Amino acid sequence: MAFVNWLKRKFVVIAGLLTLGYLLLPNVVVTVFSFNNPKGRFNYEWQQFSLDAWKDPCGVADMCGSLSISLQIAFWATIGATVLGTLIAFALVRYRFRARGAVNSLIFLPMAMPEVVMAASLLTLFLNMGAQLGFWTILIAHIMFCLSFVVTAVKARVMSMDPRLEQAAQDLYAGPFQTFIRVTLPIAAPGIAAGALLAFALSFDDFIITNFNAGSTVTFPMFVWGSAQRGTPVQINVIGTAMFLVAVLLVLASMVISNRRNKQKA
Repeated sequence: MAFVNWLKRKFVVIAGLLTLGYLLLPNVVVTVFSFNNPKGRFNYEWQQFSLDAWKDPCGVADMCGSLSISLQIAFWATIGATVLGTLIAFALVRYRFRARGAVNSLIFLPMAMPEVVMAASLLTLFLNMGAQLGFWTILIAHIMFCLSFVVTAVKARVMSMDPRLEQAAQDLYAGPFQTFIRVTLPIAAPGIAAGALLAFALSFDDFIITNFNAGSTVTFPMFVWGSAQRGTPVQINVIGTAMFLVAVLLVLASMVISNRRNKQKA
């Protein structure tokens, strides 16, 4: 009976830990197999511990080149989607204009629409415009795809902002620009940062939209897909593990900074 009562009290915590473990299990497998030394072309069975792949992560031809392209596209797509998405979010929350409801509905279309439909539509658009498929068509497609996610994240933050803080700044003779820089932007920063991180992850990871609009350009997800047909080098696991560790470090750093700010305010 005591165990049952304890289980009832800790049920939510246990369920949360099990769910977290389930979500992190693929990352654990990728990390473990990044230290594998497979005998064949495929890195699917554990053979022997080795650090060779970590010593030479660019040992596979064209892999680091495709990784560089993906990082460049993800970076610029994040900048473009974050700037445009932030402006759209503020416009939708702060201003009243005709077709505002329609714009709100259209923002969710890229998130609700299957990627293959959006990819084919963008390919048709680019071909009708006579655009050459490559880096720039991928970048434009990624900005369009990530824009809705940024708008949603920033919009939720802006809607929760207390307008009295901005009014107080104006009462203290702060101009519109100064109020935005000193009050509005810092408050909206967590939502903007969340949207930017989401946009970067979506852009870097995307395969379907990229594959339709890439032309001869090969991004890292496309390289991984192509390698899976012939054999998966261990270096792919190394890059995946490194990206996961960087993401974890960024989250931990943001938590530490947030805790320090809260302690200073207290």
